[in-house]
Amino acid sequence: MSDSYFQKKLEPIKVKPKTVNELLTEMAKTAYQGRKLGEAVDIWEKMVKDPNLTIVMGYAGSMGTAGQWTIVNWLIENRFIDVLVSTGANVSEDIVDAMGFGYWQGSHMVNDQELLEADVNRYYDVFGKETDYRKMEELVTDFVMTLKPDYHYSSAEFFYLLGKFLSEKNIPAIAAKAYENGVPIFSPAFLDSAYGETILMAKNQGHPIVVDSAKEFEQFVTIGTKTKDVAVVYIGGGVPKDLTQLIAISVSPMTKDQGVEGRKGGLRKSLQEYYYPHKYAIQITTDAPQWGGLSGCTLEEAISWGKINNEDNTRAVCYSDATIALPLVTHALCERVQTKRKGPDFSWLFKGVQ
Repeated sequence: MSDSYFQKKLEPIKVKPKTVNELLTEMAKTAYQGRKLGEAVDIWEKMVKDPNLTIVMGYAGSMGTAGQWTIVNWLIENRFIDVLVSTGANVSEDIVDAMGFGYWQGSHMVNDQELLEADVNRYYDVFGKETDYRKMEELVTDFVMTLKPDYHYSSAEFFYLLGKFLSEKNIPAIAAKAYENGVPIFSPAFLDSAYGETILMAKNQGHPIVVDSAKEFEQFVTIGTKTKDVAVVYIGGGVPKDLTQLIAISVSPMTKDQGVEGRKGGLRKSLQEYYYPHKYAIQITTDAPQWGGLSGCTLEEAISWGKINNEDNTRAVCYSDATIALPLVTHALCERVQTKRKGPDFSWLFKGVQ
């Protein structure tokens, strides 16, 4: 029997007082999703300590209502992520909490018709007041009223200015922390959230604005021309994951298939098309690959597209509820890396934006 199968011996966990980091370090030496969770910490630590790297985080689901938005703030403040690609919900529902209204622990075993009649919104086992949600929408509408009707805004520009607006009001939402720390937020489907309603509310007051998806995509892909390497962290999947994956291959059409000087990539054999696989990749998801959706798609499948690096010890997929995995992983990182990372400068994205 080949010795190649027996290089790393599994080490059982011994119960004793220990830190989160110590526990996940031990879990990485076990099996199944516990092992993958431990491996995710190892890979994220590599990202943080790798110079000339842009770390992009895809952020899907309803995480703001689940108390996770302050974790994202911490990642931004310490520059453990450099770019956030999010659903609209995750960077709007957090504002409700940041305004001081909050959410309440509830139950999924409840009469939803009674909740409707009481103006209570349910997010699985979390309750939120519709009146609080409307106050958030009214605040954001006040911001939308400050935008220029004759300017085409990308989502990154929209969130940059929203972050400035919220920061000046001392509302510590994700957008505010992103503005304060130079982290751009892209939200390719952000109208599919409260933001769509706020734009309609502003239009009803005679103040229409233009959101330009083509401009957004060009800005996002341009990041791939200004960095040596890209690393990705996916919390869930969906549109945030898809957009982030495209940065690995859409650089080629942007450059008219000339490639990017200084970037190490590949070239398709059958055509003049460059690709730049993400150097490191982590995904935390509850979806499964056999349904064919991107949210469950393995990082290994993405290798065939040229989107993910095929080197060992550079990627991990952990099938877990993100409300379990993300707090554990970030607390382990907090214990391992205790200095703020210096990320890339994205001020070029916002020159001339007012």
